[in-house]
Amino acid sequence: MIRLASVQLNQQALSLLIEADIDFEAFEEFAEPLAKALDCQVRERQWGADRHQWLLDFEGSQLWLNYEFYGDICWISTQNAAEFDVLQYLASLLQPLITQGISAHD
Repeated sequence: MIRLASVQLNQQALSLLIEADIDFEAFEEFAEPLAKALDCQVRERQWGADRHQWLLDFEGSQLWLNYEFYGDICWISTQNAAEFDVLQYLASLLQPLITQGISAHD
């Protein structure tokens, strides 16, 4: 079960900050259920020594799911200001998961 601590929109950065207990070495155990809960398709997975970056598709919108180990920070971002409303919608989907959590089997 994955529990989110908070979600916060940042319009200036075109991002949705996700606060959760994330294990860098087991990022997939967090990211797969998250993508599924948001009805996003994973298009690409990149990782390095201290960062994971996944390209997600949500109904034609390309979004980046990022996690940086040293800052212990996770966010979803878009490069298109016109798609900020997509991040707002995803934030509304994540809000109930703060108390309910995300099961890997949902």
